[in-house]
Amino acid sequence: MAISANKQVIGSPNAPKAVGPYSAGIQTDAYIFLSGQLGLEPQSGSLVEGGVEAQTKQALTNLQSILQSNNLTMEHVVKTTVFLKDMNDFAKMNAVYAEFFKSDPPARSTIQVAALPKGGLVEIEAIALTA
Repeated sequence: MAISANKQVIGSPNAPKAVGPYSAGIQTDAYIFLSGQLGLEPQSGSLVEGGVEAQTKQALTNLQSILQSNNLTMEHVVKTTVFLKDMNDFAKMNAVYAEFFKSDPPARSTIQVAALPKGGLVEIEAIALTA
């Protein structure tokens, strides 16, 4: 099976480096698939302090940075998946999430998980349109 020549690895100097063998994003003709972002501060690679609210804000800021580095905005996002370590943090995460998607928010799934890399409290992945 041949791989499409229209598959391109994308990223941003303003987002954390991958913590494993994966790309921050993959762009195709119609979509960008953004890998899950933790609440990692890009320069240090450490989780931000301040609980699930601060980590949610940083995770979404990291996604936003990757989009902006590729001339896109959060308005291009059509689907997100939110992974929470504790579903009791849903309301706190949701309040911060709403600040990034003020109108016509994307489709979303939210899942509680047993653990996240680096002890994170939240991880968010996204799918965006390329134009």
